[in-house]
Amino acid sequence: MMNAIKILAIIPARGGSKGILNKNILEVGGKPLMVWSIEAALKSKFISKTVVSSDSDIILNIAQQNGAQIIKRPSNLASDTARTEPVIAHVLSELLKNGEHYAYVILLQATAPLRTFQDIDQAIQHLLNADATALISVYEAKHHPLKAFTANDKGYLKGLVNNDYPFMPRQVLPKAYYPNGAIYLIKTENFLQKNQLFTDKTIAFEMPFEKSIDIDNQADLAFADKILSSH
Repeated sequence: MMNAIKILAIIPARGGSKGILNKNILEVGGKPLMVWSIEAALKSKFISKTVVSSDSDIILNIAQQNGAQIIKRPSNLASDTARTEPVIAHVLSELLKNGEHYAYVILLQATAPLRTFQDIDQAIQHLLNADATALISVYEAKHHPLKAFTANDKGYLKGLVNNDYPFMPRQVLPKAYYPNGAIYLIKTENFLQKNQLFTDKTIAFEMPFEKSIDIDNQADLAFADKILSSH
């Protein structure tokens, strides 16, 4: 591990999940889903500490058994509508009580089990080498968003941005990316300024579409299980 720059990994894993019950601890590829993210973080040569934030004692116990530090999350940060940013802020403030400061914070969502420690280390290296304050992992859009239509109140189609883009060759449009949910990395001071994971100096870390699964339903779960079971 490289200790010159302190980097904190946060894995949010609440107990409730509307889409898939107990999603974060369901077995995928022979281990609980969130353990893939814990193990990837622990293998990183850059990450100084790995913390799982949860409202569930069951999740916290599993996290601890697999080498992560744990922080109990208050129930108001564990609802279906709760955003991730206040969870990160809560973890940072709890660690600050112990005098712990981190130069960077990396959010690793448990729903991205195909992201490896190599991906994490490459992303961190990419940001450290760049004139940037944040990084988001992405994949290139297969269907370009600028070619999309919306409809006005009379039901007539119009281009999402303008009426020319939908008819232009994809090659002449600027590259478009979708976040894949695997890695969000930001300088801690920049995060705390606005409690946001995005800054005006955010760069992309492009990952292949095949590794960009963000588990949201049973089909995603089955796909990830198949991939990880074959490793």
